[in-house]
Amino acid sequence: MYESRPEKRQHRSCLPFSYRLSFLIIPMLPWMLVLLVSFALSKGQASECVNFTDLGIADSIWGTKLEVKLILHTRQNLNCGYLLQHENLTSQPLLNMSRPTTFIIHGYRPSGEPPAWLLDAVHLLAAQMDINIILVDWNRGATNINYFTVVKNTKKVAENVTAFIRNMKDHGASLSSIHMIGVSLGAHISGFVGANLTGQIGRITALDPAGPQFNGKPSEERLDPNDAQFVDVLHTDIDALGYRNPLGHIDFYPNGGTDQPGCPKTIFAGKSYLQCDHQRSVYLFLSSMNRTSACNITTYPCASYNDFLDGKCLSCSEFFPQGCPVLGYYISEWKDVLLQLNQTTTYFSTTSKLPYCKTSYKLEMVTWNSQPRWATVTVKLHGKGEEAEAKINHKATKFQQYKTTNLLAQFDKDIHPVRKMSVQFSTGNLIGPRYKLRLLYLRLSALEHPDRPSLCRYDVILNENVETSFRPIPCHDSNF
Repeated sequence: MYESRPEKRQHRSCLPFSYRLSFLIIPMLPWMLVLLVSFALSKGQASECVNFTDLGIADSIWGTKLEVKLILHTRQNLNCGYLLQHENLTSQPLLNMSRPTTFIIHGYRPSGEPPAWLLDAVHLLAAQMDINIILVDWNRGATNINYFTVVKNTKKVAENVTAFIRNMKDHGASLSSIHMIGVSLGAHISGFVGANLTGQIGRITALDPAGPQFNGKPSEERLDPNDAQFVDVLHTDIDALGYRNPLGHIDFYPNGGTDQPGCPKTIFAGKSYLQCDHQRSVYLFLSSMNRTSACNITTYPCASYNDFLDGKCLSCSEFFPQGCPVLGYYISEWKDVLLQLNQTTTYFSTTSKLPYCKTSYKLEMVTWNSQPRWATVTVKLHGKGEEAEAKINHKATKFQQYKTTNLLAQFDKDIHPVRKMSVQFSTGNLIGPRYKLRLLYLRLSALEHPDRPSLCRYDVILNENVETSFRPIPCHDSNF
């Protein structure tokens, strides 16, 4: 008989490695799947670029339903915006609550395309300071041929942005470090956000706030100085698409707020005729951040543009020692004085092209003609191989014997040093005698460059419609 052998049992340690590994992996699969999906989602949020909504005229005709996207740019992702979520701010590590935050809010988009200036604004803002830059993309809702429908969406956009800022505050952001830059309707949206937050946000910059449907409305239905700790406003199209009256602590009116140089004067220019003056506010503000430019645009507190052109508003003693306010981004350096003054309106003139700066001089003339003369004046400054001209012809000026006549001479370029000066006057008479203007003295002072010596000339006789040239001398070198 044979003894039966006990059945041979295989020990687990003798199983193949892959078989043993499956005992460990299979129970963990659900958790691993969750981790992989979460990682993929978070990675997508951190690395996928989000483009501003691009629509067309067909979308405008059919109308669009409001949708708000918040797109983050920082110095780390200048050209690649990241989508922000209201409910999960921490999912985007580049949104740093300890940094200042600037929101950019566009306006009405009847043709649906993204604003051409958006990326320039992002780059220029990031060059000034390390900040969060959030584009408020409400192109779906702003693209509609029915402007009145778009206006109704503005408060809904403001509610969306307000909720996001409150969430930021709950995560440690300071309301005083928030800067809203609103263009056209976006200016009023910024105001609504500020009002929702009881005026605690730091600054609102309003670029040609929309006029239609807002002119004449009470303060709660439009932008108001109480909507932020500091409100600065730039008006460039007050006779058409922009808001006419002051809305901030300081209101800038370049070229009187109408008819910007270089913009078309007739409707035959097409779309540019409708939007050029309105959009100039944006490009003036962006230019103020361009540090490669050799100029800052100086502005002058005044009651009207005509008074400014008449040379009645060339002193800024209330802003001593800083001097007259400058246009744009760095007006915040005048904030304390402006808040004390409550409301300041300033005027200035620009050129037609970047960087838009004019160089302004105060021109003082004393004549010894026995009879008064009414005339316009043209002044030329000559430097080394270049010249600049100022026509003081917005109206005829009265010259009286032994009385100082103050004029504002504005040149398209800065000539320094001045080697020669030319002056011409005209009474506008087409027939009759040609007059002479006998100057006892002439004095030219650079307003933006008080460190430069004033230039003088004495005992000059001008013949009407004849350009008279001479070499000016520093006034302190004279014996007058």
